[in-house]
Amino acid sequence: MADGPQPSPPARRPSLAARVLGGGARGAQAVAHVTGVDDVLERAVEEAIVRALESEAVERAIVRVAEGPALEETVRRVLASPAVERAIIEAIDSQLVDRVWDHILQSDETQKLIERIADAPEVRQAVAAQGIGLIDDLGRQVRRVAGHFDNALERVARGVLRRPQRAEPTDHAGIFTRGLAFAIDLAILNLAFWGLAGLAHSAAEALSPRLADLITPGLALGLAGWVLASAIYLLFFWTLAGQTPGMRLLAIRLDSGGGARDLPFRRGLRRLWWIVLSIPPLGLGFIGILLRDDRRALHDRKAGTEVIPDTSKLTLDWFRNDEEKPDRERKTPSGS
Repeated sequence: MADGPQPSPPARRPSLAARVLGGGARGAQAVAHVTGVDDVLERAVEEAIVRALESEAVERAIVRVAEGPALEETVRRVLASPAVERAIIEAIDSQLVDRVWDHILQSDETQKLIERIADAPEVRQAVAAQGIGLIDDLGRQVRRVAGHFDNALERVARGVLRRPQRAEPTDHAGIFTRGLAFAIDLAILNLAFWGLAGLAHSAAEALSPRLADLITPGLALGLAGWVLASAIYLLFFWTLAGQTPGMRLLAIRLDSGGGARDLPFRRGLRRLWWIVLSIPPLGLGFIGILLRDDRRALHDRKAGTEVIPDTSKLTLDWFRNDEEKPDRERKTPSGS
């Protein structure tokens, strides 16, 4: 017997009850559409849904779901999904994001916002405070190292010359600190002097080559001018504030007695003169900084000055001897 396609069974006719109900439903639908009842029902359902969503119960339910652990766990799983990660990376790398950022950065509103932020007094104060804080931190580190060198050089000098070591600590500036402050002042003075000399030569060369040829020998013979500028530099800062910029960075100043922070001009001139006289004899006028308990050189004694810490800037006791205990009371010996 050959196998052939089997005839499909005849479709089963719906029962009479089904045909009656279906016809009734279609008739009711047609009647509702003609009379407009379906529109009224649709609006009523819509209004009911809106009122339900605006109710306090729904709001409390949403808050409970949002604050519950289920939502947090769902969000964590979604963010940890590789598909979501790839989608985020593709979105960030898309050209659309680049165009959006370019539009934002080039917009007038962004430029105005940046200008307002830059002009804000709070921002300027914060930037200035950061700069000053950085300079103070640098100066504090330099002062600490310089204080250790002061004590070490003093011990070596006293040992070589067989002088007794210091019995009591002092807060007077030693030879390394004072020399470092002078080196900073020397660098500032050289930069200013050669900068002005370069400007003068450039201006003369722009006006006339002959004038430049006349100025060049004068610059070569500018040693006298440099010495005069150095003297004016020292006297100006000594008499104005009792300290040069280099001394201020290292938090030391001149003390002429009486608590005054400035130095009278005549005493400043006397101090400068004795500094000049202390150089030719192999700098012996400065030996008192290493050997005397008050660390006063010849020009200090002649001018009645001392080099002490500037307590308005000094926050660390960096002049202590290495052997001194932190809780030991510091004593300052009086100078002669």
